[in-house]
Amino acid sequence: MTSFNRSTSRRLKKLTQIPSVWEGDRRPLSSPNQHSDSEAKGECILWVDYSQGVVRGMDVVASDIGPEAIVRTLMQAMEHPQSPARPARPQRIVVKDREIQFYLRGVLQDLDIAIDYAPELPLIDELFRGFADLLDSETPDLPPQYAQILREKAFAIWQAAPWEFLEEQQILSIEINHWDVGTLYASVMGMLGMEYGILFYRSEESLKQFRAAVLIDEESTEHLEEAFLKQDCLFLTFESADQTDEDEDEADDLADLPLSEIDPTFGNIHPLEGLRSVLYEEEALVMFVAIESLSRFIRDHRRQLHEDILPTLSRRYRISLPQSEESTKSLAVTVSTMPQLADELEEIAGFDVDDQEIDNADSPSFQALQDDLIPEDSFLSLGVVSWEMLEYLPKRASNYQAGEIKQVGDGLPVILIQTSRPKAKIVIERIEAAGGLRAICFNPGADSLDGDRYDLGLLQTQNGELFLFGEFLDEDPIHIEARKKWNQRCKNTKGYCGLIIAKGLTGASRGNPQLGDMMALFEGRRQSPHFDLAQ
Repeated sequence: MTSFNRSTSRRLKKLTQIPSVWEGDRRPLSSPNQHSDSEAKGECILWVDYSQGVVRGMDVVASDIGPEAIVRTLMQAMEHPQSPARPARPQRIVVKDREIQFYLRGVLQDLDIAIDYAPELPLIDELFRGFADLLDSETPDLPPQYAQILREKAFAIWQAAPWEFLEEQQILSIEINHWDVGTLYASVMGMLGMEYGILFYRSEESLKQFRAAVLIDEESTEHLEEAFLKQDCLFLTFESADQTDEDEDEADDLADLPLSEIDPTFGNIHPLEGLRSVLYEEEALVMFVAIESLSRFIRDHRRQLHEDILPTLSRRYRISLPQSEESTKSLAVTVSTMPQLADELEEIAGFDVDDQEIDNADSPSFQALQDDLIPEDSFLSLGVVSWEMLEYLPKRASNYQAGEIKQVGDGLPVILIQTSRPKAKIVIERIEAAGGLRAICFNPGADSLDGDRYDLGLLQTQNGELFLFGEFLDEDPIHIEARKKWNQRCKNTKGYCGLIIAKGLTGASRGNPQLGDMMALFEGRRQSPHFDLAQ
């Protein structure tokens, strides 16, 4: 058993011994009415002077900390007590735990303090009852009767992953018309792999005001915080269950974590209330209805929602409410896409300017689609060139069309075509002969024989010629993911993109050409699809 150093014992014996009885105990810091993990909240150690009715020492420790902790708190109570008590040594100590009693007898044997046992500790019992009442009076993050079902619905949204195909400006309306809520406007976050969740705005006005405010000064932290707190919405966000502030910057993408490590958070933002991560009963019911109807809509229209242009869709659902005091047992809820609002929000952000410019530039003069530009055995990929690498490409590539590119995001989105050196030279010469590259486009297409649907990759040259560079099955998950990233990067660069022609198809760099393999970079613009192509 650990005991005091002799010098410590001599120092403590010099304290005035007062004729009083101290109570000491160690208990879980939780309420018996709460369904919480006491180990997560720790244990509270209390030392009180029963004779004077004051707390002399108090500490909160982890549940797995040994009995030494109760002695450390006792030393604090003797040498550095809480006000108004003065340093002193008690004449008698009473505890209600036999193990603590025997432990203290061994440790304090040189201090002339009697260590007794009692089944009840009146003053400490009263204090802990007060603590329990305080804990019971705390408002839980979610109403207890809805906490489990809301978490289940949140995990259903996480597994549906709407951020894989819906961008933040592609808003879905959820018409509820109950609890003084008319229509919620759902904005999905997560396509950039930064924050995952859904904002349920209570009005279109709040949604538009926030987006406009953010664009005024994207660099000002204070401005962004002010704009954030002026939103009027309910929210569901996801974070790592084990993530702390210290490792937030180095955390893995949540999408790579197992479901067991994902933690949903619910809350409310209002200009007059600010941010609170607590939902009250009506808000919890609204959130339940919104998430459930949204989940069903995503399930029913997942394929259509993958399209580049948000289609016009609407569906009505009957949502059964969880058990509550509500007289209404179910609600009819209508979920709809809002393509026009998505266009407005893109216009606010300046995303659609480049597509309009391209669409209006000689669009009637497109010639017939040609498929003989890109060699059949070429390696093709949708990717990105970092801004740092872009600085070196003009020096290493034999051809380069320079343009004013806004360096936003992780780099310039590119289509990479790798073939043999002789064939690459032919491709480059043909593009140059056509005046260079004007635009890159992906357009829906179908095979009239077998009914398969394709995503067709198209190149438009400056003279209006249209070339097919790739055919991708519409349901290919790898292509869907690549297109999602390509679209977002093009939006970041306001439509600028590029075409890289590289050699080395049969060499060691096949599928991963290096700077020395890149023979040409042609800059162009992303173009919105508007052709009706059939094979």
